[in-house]
Amino acid sequence: MLSRRLILALLLLAGTSAAHAEMNEITIARQPSLGHLPLMIMQDRGILEKNAAARGIPNLKVHYKTLAGGAAMNDALLSNSIQFAAGGVPPLIVLWAKTRETSNPVKGVSAMNSMPLYLSMNRPGVNSLRDLKDSDKIALPAVRVSIQAILLQMAASKEFGPGHEHDFDKLTVTMSHPDGMRALLSNTEVTGHFTASPIQDLELQKPGIHKLLDSYKILGHPSTFNVIWASTKFHNENPKIYDAFIASLEEAVKIINADKSGAAKTYVKLSGDAANAQLIDKLLNSPEVAFTTTPSGIGQYADFMSRTGMIKVKAQSWKDIFFSNMDSKNGS
Repeated sequence: MLSRRLILALLLLAGTSAAHAEMNEITIARQPSLGHLPLMIMQDRGILEKNAAARGIPNLKVHYKTLAGGAAMNDALLSNSIQFAAGGVPPLIVLWAKTRETSNPVKGVSAMNSMPLYLSMNRPGVNSLRDLKDSDKIALPAVRVSIQAILLQMAASKEFGPGHEHDFDKLTVTMSHPDGMRALLSNTEVTGHFTASPIQDLELQKPGIHKLLDSYKILGHPSTFNVIWASTKFHNENPKIYDAFIASLEEAVKIINADKSGAAKTYVKLSGDAANAQLIDKLLNSPEVAFTTTPSGIGQYADFMSRTGMIKVKAQSWKDIFFSNMDSKNGS
């Protein structure tokens, strides 16, 4: 018969183990664009489940869901209905700035790629921002906060000077990538669509559609399109899952870079959009597209958003915005 002291010790040990138990079910959210291919590879091949099991978490249930934009991602993360959010750089910076002095700051987990983003138009004669009219409507994933919205503000500042960043905000409307393409091609009131691959590439194949803006030209260099972010609470309470996620993301990126044709087929299988494997394979082999976990251009976005008052704090370095697992990266 167990002594009372031993029983108490066992109960305390059980309580301690329960307090430190990691989650057995998580949800990862992505958006409908080629930039989220690493998460699709992870989903298709069960990579995270495998790596979690290797770290002592067998039978981890991993759910993947698709959300339309950064604002929806942030709402879901704050409500704890997802554990990893993925999207453009600005929504991460917004939530980092908003939560940095709270008990549960949100930080970046990793980059996923560097890819150009295009603003395409269906109205002839629009060859610069100066040709836009009040009657134009520009679809993008989230008004004012999406990466496309910030890029439009950056382009306005570059074209017209500081103080003109928000000149075209009034023209923008929130639409998912697929809905924006349908609106652009159906000649509704939407005359422009600031989106991402492969939607932007499918649009430019259509007669009468032309490119107005290119994010690489706005920024002056290739830069990160998609990042992943999470809460400090999840990061601290689930170190094995977090480590498994980082390992899985790196593994998925290596798979893409080693077998682009195979990765293209995975995208077509899971995306549900109109792109075929030939187009995706072509995009993956473009010199402008790179799948990498190293952040690039993060500081440029953060500085702009701070200067224009979108966030109330200034990051001293891009590393301030990310968890420490990114510290060894040669990012910017």
